[in-house]
Amino acid sequence: MKIDIQRVYDASPVKEEAFRVLVDRLWPRGVKKENLELDLWAKDISPSSALREKFHHQPNSFSDFKKQYVEELDNNELFAHFVEEISKHPKVLFLYSSKDQEHNNAVVLKAYIESKLS
Repeated sequence: MKIDIQRVYDASPVKEEAFRVLVDRLWPRGVKKENLELDLWAKDISPSSALREKFHHQPNSFSDFKKQYVEELDNNELFAHFVEEISKHPKVLFLYSSKDQEHNNAVVLKAYIESKLS
């Protein structure tokens, strides 16, 4: 399985050959649900509201965010089911809404899953 990540606002509205997963807890502003062509909205494995608000996309606190998000994933009973579901597909695309392409939950989630599967 290959996992790619892309900002939801940059994603093609035409469905690609990838299994498309929105990995944010909140729906992206200004995006119509019918225009996103999602296969799954994984809000249950996204960072908790408290963690998301605490981090609030501050790159200098990304290492703390990453550590706390991984702890949340370790304790999330739905995570194994999520990995099982996406593993059925050869190509997966994680969509996120953050403006910061290097410091966001999709980056952490992708790295965490890849470390678990290797």
